[in-house]
Amino acid sequence: MILLPGAKLDDSLKGMYGTYTDKSGTYASTISLLKQDRIVPLKGTYVPIVGDVVIGVVTDEKIFGYEVNLNSPYTGIVSNKVCREQLYLGDVVSFKIISVDEVKAASLAEPRKLYGGELIEVESVKIPRIIGKNASMLNTIREKTKSDIFVGKNGRVYLKNGNTTLAINTINFICKESHTSGLTDRVIALLNSEKPEEKIN
Repeated sequence: MILLPGAKLDDSLKGMYGTYTDKSGTYASTISLLKQDRIVPLKGTYVPIVGDVVIGVVTDEKIFGYEVNLNSPYTGIVSNKVCREQLYLGDVVSFKIISVDEVKAASLAEPRKLYGGELIEVESVKIPRIIGKNASMLNTIREKTKSDIFVGKNGRVYLKNGNTTLAINTINFICKESHTSGLTDRVIALLNSEKPEEKIN
Protein backbone atom coordinates (compact mmCIF):
# COMPACT_ATOMS: atom_id res chain seq x y z
CA MET A 1 0.00 0.00 0.00
CA ILE A 2 1.40 3.39 -1.04
CA LEU A 3 1.16 6.15 1.58
CA LEU A 4 1.30 9.85 0.76
CA PRO A 5 2.83 12.41 3.16
CA GLY A 6 0.34 13.16 5.92
CA ALA A 7 -1.48 9.82 5.67
CA LYS A 8 -2.80 8.82 9.09
CA LEU A 9 -1.27 5.63 10.45
CA ASP A 10 -2.02 3.16 13.19
CA ASP A 11 -0.42 4.23 16.49
CA SER A 12 1.50 0.93 16.55
CA LEU A 13 3.77 2.49 13.90
CA LYS A 14 4.66 5.41 16.18
CA GLY A 15 8.38 6.17 16.22
CA MET A 16 9.20 4.32 13.01
CA TYR A 17 11.50 5.97 10.48
CA GLY A 18 9.36 7.84 7.95
CA THR A 19 6.67 8.84 10.46
CA TYR A 20 5.91 11.72 12.78
CA THR A 21 3.51 11.99 15.70
CA ASP A 22 1.53 14.89 17.12
CA LYS A 23 -1.41 15.22 19.51
CA SER A 24 -3.87 13.91 16.93
CA GLY A 25 -1.99 10.77 15.90
CA THR A 26 0.81 9.24 13.83
CA TYR A 27 1.34 10.16 10.17
CA ALA A 28 3.61 9.37 7.22
CA SER A 29 6.29 12.05 6.80
CA THR A 30 7.12 11.17 3.18
CA ILE A 31 5.78 9.03 0.35
CA SER A 32 6.14 5.49 1.68
CA LEU A 33 5.20 1.88 1.25
CA LEU A 34 3.26 0.18 4.06
CA LYS A 35 4.56 -3.37 4.08
CA GLN A 36 3.90 -6.01 6.74
CA ASP A 37 3.40 -3.52 9.56
CA ARG A 38 6.46 -1.48 8.68
CA ILE A 39 7.06 1.75 6.80
CA VAL A 40 9.44 1.81 3.81
CA PRO A 41 10.05 5.46 2.78
CA LEU A 42 10.40 5.86 -0.99
CA LYS A 43 11.44 9.53 -1.03
CA GLY A 44 12.88 12.05 1.38
CA THR A 45 15.79 14.34 2.20
CA TYR A 46 18.18 13.78 5.06
CA VAL A 47 17.37 15.47 8.37
CA PRO A 48 20.23 15.39 10.92
CA ILE A 49 19.68 13.12 13.93
CA VAL A 50 21.87 13.00 17.04
CA GLY A 51 24.03 9.88 17.00
CA ASP A 52 24.04 9.44 13.22
CA VAL A 53 27.37 8.79 11.54
CA VAL A 54 27.49 10.78 8.31
CA ILE A 55 29.86 11.54 5.45
CA GLY A 56 30.39 15.25 4.90
CA VAL A 57 32.27 17.45 2.46
CA VAL A 58 34.07 20.50 3.85
CA THR A 59 32.71 23.61 2.12
CA ASP A 60 34.02 26.55 4.16
CA GLU A 61 36.61 27.41 6.80
CA LYS A 62 35.50 29.57 9.72
CA ILE A 63 37.39 31.13 12.63
CA PHE A 64 35.95 28.49 14.96
CA GLY A 65 36.11 25.51 12.62
CA TYR A 66 34.54 24.29 9.39
CA GLU A 67 31.21 24.26 7.62
CA VAL A 68 30.26 20.89 6.18
CA ASN A 69 27.82 19.85 3.46
CA LEU A 70 25.75 16.88 4.65
CA ASN A 71 23.89 16.06 1.41
CA SER A 72 20.95 17.79 3.02
CA PRO A 73 19.23 21.19 3.16
CA TYR A 74 20.79 21.44 6.63
CA THR A 75 24.41 22.28 7.38
CA GLY A 76 26.98 20.70 9.66
CA ILE A 77 29.53 22.57 11.79
CA VAL A 78 32.68 21.07 13.28
CA SER A 79 34.83 22.91 15.81
CA ASN A 80 38.60 23.20 15.54
CA LYS A 81 38.74 21.78 19.06
CA VAL A 82 37.69 18.30 17.91
CA CYS A 83 39.87 18.20 14.76
CA ARG A 84 43.16 16.38 15.18
CA GLU A 85 44.35 17.48 11.76
CA GLN A 86 43.82 20.39 9.38
CA LEU A 87 40.81 20.09 7.09
CA TYR A 88 40.64 21.63 3.64
CA LEU A 89 37.87 22.64 1.27
CA GLY A 90 36.61 19.57 -0.59
CA ASP A 91 37.84 17.06 2.00
CA VAL A 92 35.57 14.05 2.40
CA VAL A 93 35.24 13.32 6.12
CA SER A 94 33.11 11.06 8.30
CA PHE A 95 31.56 12.58 11.42
CA LYS A 96 29.23 11.75 14.27
CA ILE A 97 26.36 14.16 14.95
CA ILE A 98 26.46 15.20 18.61
CA SER A 99 23.71 17.83 18.66
CA VAL A 100 21.09 19.43 16.42
CA ASP A 101 19.71 22.93 17.03
CA GLU A 102 16.23 24.34 16.44
CA VAL A 103 16.93 25.03 12.75
CA LYS A 104 18.38 21.53 12.23
CA ALA A 105 22.01 22.66 11.97
CA ALA A 106 24.19 19.79 13.17
CA SER A 107 27.22 19.95 15.47
CA LEU A 108 29.77 17.36 14.41
CA ALA A 109 32.52 15.43 16.18
CA GLU A 110 34.89 12.48 15.65
CA PRO A 111 36.15 13.63 12.21
CA ARG A 112 37.96 11.04 10.12
CA LYS A 113 39.30 11.89 6.67
CA LEU A 114 38.45 9.46 3.87
CA TYR A 115 41.34 9.44 1.42
CA GLY A 116 41.10 8.46 -2.24
CA GLY A 117 38.32 6.07 -3.17
CA GLU A 118 34.96 6.97 -4.67
CA LEU A 119 32.00 8.80 -3.18
CA ILE A 120 28.44 8.26 -4.38
CA GLU A 121 25.18 9.81 -3.24
CA VAL A 122 21.83 8.05 -2.90
CA GLU A 123 18.57 8.99 -1.25
CA SER A 124 19.06 8.74 2.49
CA VAL A 125 15.81 6.78 2.85
CA LYS A 126 17.47 3.94 0.89
CA ILE A 127 20.34 3.55 3.35
CA PRO A 128 18.57 1.01 5.63
CA ARG A 129 18.06 -1.28 2.61
CA ILE A 130 21.70 -0.93 1.55
CA ILE A 131 22.82 -1.87 5.05
CA GLY A 132 20.21 -4.60 5.58
CA LYS A 133 19.19 -6.33 8.77
CA ASN A 134 22.20 -6.67 11.08
CA ALA A 135 24.30 -5.24 8.19
CA SER A 136 23.68 -8.42 6.19
CA MET A 137 23.26 -6.73 2.80
CA LEU A 138 26.28 -4.47 3.25
CA ASN A 139 28.47 -7.35 4.38
CA THR A 140 27.40 -9.39 1.34
CA ILE A 141 28.46 -6.57 -1.00
CA ARG A 142 31.78 -6.21 0.83
CA GLU A 143 32.47 -9.94 0.67
CA LYS A 144 31.60 -10.35 -3.01
CA THR A 145 33.41 -7.23 -4.25
CA LYS A 146 36.32 -7.17 -1.78
CA SER A 147 35.69 -3.43 -1.45
CA ASP A 148 36.03 -1.27 1.64
CA ILE A 149 32.63 0.39 1.98
CA PHE A 150 31.60 3.04 4.51
CA VAL A 151 27.95 4.10 4.58
CA GLY A 152 26.78 7.43 5.98
CA LYS A 153 23.23 7.79 7.25
CA ASN A 154 22.95 10.95 5.15
CA GLY A 155 22.91 9.10 1.83
CA ARG A 156 26.61 9.10 1.01
CA VAL A 157 28.60 5.93 0.42
CA TYR A 158 32.41 5.83 0.28
CA LEU A 159 34.09 2.94 -1.55
CA LYS A 160 37.73 1.99 -1.99
CA ASN A 161 39.66 -1.04 -3.26
CA GLY A 162 38.25 -4.21 -4.79
CA ASN A 163 35.62 -4.17 -7.53
CA THR A 164 34.07 -0.79 -6.75
CA THR A 165 32.25 -0.70 -10.09
CA LEU A 166 30.32 -3.85 -9.22
CA ALA A 167 29.71 -2.53 -5.70
CA ILE A 168 28.30 0.74 -7.06
CA ASN A 169 26.14 -1.14 -9.58
CA THR A 170 24.78 -3.26 -6.75
CA ILE A 171 24.03 -0.26 -4.54
CA ASN A 172 22.22 1.48 -7.41
CA PHE A 173 20.23 -1.71 -8.03
CA ILE A 174 19.21 -1.86 -4.35
CA CYS A 175 18.06 1.77 -4.46
CA LYS A 176 16.02 1.14 -7.60
CA GLU A 177 14.40 -2.04 -6.25
CA SER A 178 14.27 -1.21 -2.52
CA HIS A 179 10.48 -1.44 -2.35
CA THR A 180 10.30 -4.95 -3.84
CA SER A 181 10.35 -8.37 -2.19
CA GLY A 182 13.01 -11.02 -2.76
CA LEU A 183 15.65 -8.33 -3.11
CA THR A 184 18.42 -10.19 -1.29
CA ASP A 185 18.36 -13.14 -3.70
CA ARG A 186 18.45 -10.83 -6.73
CA VAL A 187 21.33 -8.84 -5.24
CA ILE A 188 23.33 -12.03 -4.72
CA ALA A 189 22.60 -13.05 -8.33
CA LEU A 190 23.84 -9.67 -9.55
CA LEU A 191 27.01 -9.93 -7.48
CA ASN A 192 27.67 -13.44 -8.76
CA SER A 193 27.25 -12.30 -12.38
CA GLU A 194 30.30 -10.02 -12.03
CA LYS A 195 29.58 -7.87 -15.08
CA PRO A 196 30.92 -4.47 -14.01
CA GLU A 197 30.69 -3.09 -17.54
CA GLU A 198 26.88 -3.11 -17.31
CA LYS A 199 26.39 0.08 -15.34
CA ILE A 200 23.08 0.48 -13.53
CA ASN A 201 21.74 4.03 -13.19
